[in-house]
Amino acid sequence: MAVTCTPTELSPCVTAITSGKPPSKLCCTKIKQQKPCLCQYIKNPNLKKFVTSPNAKKVSSTCGVPIPKC
Repeated sequence: MAVTCTPTELSPCVTAITSGKPPSKLCCTKIKQQKPCLCQYIKNPNLKKFVTSPNAKKVSSTCGVPIPKC
């Protein structure tokens, strides 16, 4: 099944990314669904901080989704 790369799909993760709180189950589900899109988001200057910040990396790690090397 093809994934539609929609950054707003990661909105359940914003609180965890901006506050450092543990991600919700919904956040982890969404980040796993959007995994094929992460490089595209990293290449976008407006979205990069939501994927590569220390808290974003912590969220990804907690959810079991490694940040890709693009």
